[in-house]
Amino acid sequence: MTINRRDLLGYSAAAIGAATLGLPKAAKAADELTIAYNVNLPSWDPTTGPSAVNPTIQGLYQSVFDQIIGQKPDLSFTPGLLTEWGWNDDRTKVTMTVRDGVKWHDGSPFTAEDVVWSLTRAGDEKTGNPIQFVWKNVNNFKIDGNKITGDVVQFDPVYFKWMSFLTGYILPKVYYEKVGAEGFEKAPIGTGPYMVDKFERNAFLRLKANPHYWGTKPAFENVTIKFVTDAASRVAEIESGSSQVTLEIPYEEYDRLIAKDGLAGSVKNVSDIGMIFFNDIEAMLDKNVRQAAVMAVDKELLVKRLLRGYGQPIATLETPEYTAFDPSIKVEHNPEKAKELLAASGYSPKKPVKFTIQTTKGFKPKDYEMIQAIVGMWRKVGIEANIEVYEIAKHYELRAADKLAPAAFYNWGNSIGDPTTSTGFAMYGPSPHSVWDSKDLVDMINPLWGEKDEAKRIAGWKAVDKYIAEQAYVLPLIQYAQPIVHSKKVNVVQHVSGALLPALMTPAV
Repeated sequence: MTINRRDLLGYSAAAIGAATLGLPKAAKAADELTIAYNVNLPSWDPTTGPSAVNPTIQGLYQSVFDQIIGQKPDLSFTPGLLTEWGWNDDRTKVTMTVRDGVKWHDGSPFTAEDVVWSLTRAGDEKTGNPIQFVWKNVNNFKIDGNKITGDVVQFDPVYFKWMSFLTGYILPKVYYEKVGAEGFEKAPIGTGPYMVDKFERNAFLRLKANPHYWGTKPAFENVTIKFVTDAASRVAEIESGSSQVTLEIPYEEYDRLIAKDGLAGSVKNVSDIGMIFFNDIEAMLDKNVRQAAVMAVDKELLVKRLLRGYGQPIATLETPEYTAFDPSIKVEHNPEKAKELLAASGYSPKKPVKFTIQTTKGFKPKDYEMIQAIVGMWRKVGIEANIEVYEIAKHYELRAADKLAPAAFYNWGNSIGDPTTSTGFAMYGPSPHSVWDSKDLVDMINPLWGEKDEAKRIAGWKAVDKYIAEQAYVLPLIQYAQPIVHSKKVNVVQHVSGALLPALMTPAV
């Protein structure tokens, strides 16, 4: 492939920097793999800080750290560092069995002490675990060999599910206490299929296979992950052969690339949702404005024109794979009704309501272009939105501080498919992951957190979803289809969580 000046300018600083550091332009041996990844890795602690709740980097964490309970590519649960888990009959205790024979990357034994220390640390608000409100619900752990029991402080129906999701990792007690947080950042160790060989922040991560791994040995001995945040640069990486696998590129580029000799791909609906947060400030306090903003958006057109038919429109923060999905909840696309609602509040195309909408650009396929299209749809009915572009890390910072703009695009992941982890955390005001704080919604959600009757719990969440749709407290857009392009010399297994896992990749024979 010939790269002209325009192509060269498309390369990100990270990609060029990686090249100057001597990373392989293409795989030099059958046991080497190079991946162009779409985000940077801000931190090596998968249990604290904003990066711990970024679904997009979980594939990096899962390469180095095992999750407490495993999850197959179809999202079904499977034994991981725990081989058995459950509640007693009255839901007052938990029991867990720890896998024998597991070693940390430094060769030291993995024990039940590591599990208890990690769960206790996760439940301590001083450690900064973003999901502390889940982990605090069980304490007073006791160890008997490889068996652990714990007392339930407050029943949480998704406690064990979270062990396969964000922050659901075990860290090495002895090693972490020896080196501290700063030392762990410099030299992280886990029990996962790969060990960290070299890490250059904002440039690349080099992994090598863990010789002590308890599970299936990875097929690729060495893996280089380049952090290439610009979508055009990821296209260039795969097309030039500099990388053998990449993801989250524009769909038109996906279609073009998989038609080329030597390249293949897969694209399937994953558990990620494209959505627009509404913050309860400024214009969004007006129900007419919110409802008009929702009704004016033609989601079918977005999928058809911008996303080339990949993905599907959604009306709530639940996809068909989620437990509380309710197909009866629908939100109409009705620009004329949107105009009437805005007129009732004194707005029109000639006298528009004005606010800012924040978005990423290149983080997800067509994220910026989708927001541009939505802003155009809004303009026709009497909404003038100013687009502000930010990095995904800035989104987490602003959301945690409840300082998002009145509207903000986000990609919400929910690989365990539970309504608490989609509607719940996104829309529950006291949650650090929500910016909508109305008391009516908080009062509806509060009883559901500890509901022991599963049928009643799911029915309750469906009622919450219906109420949110009626009040237009959020703008769900689409369920994403994730595009992955790879060399035909590599077999890639796509994970419905959206995690790109090199441990699932094998050389094609």
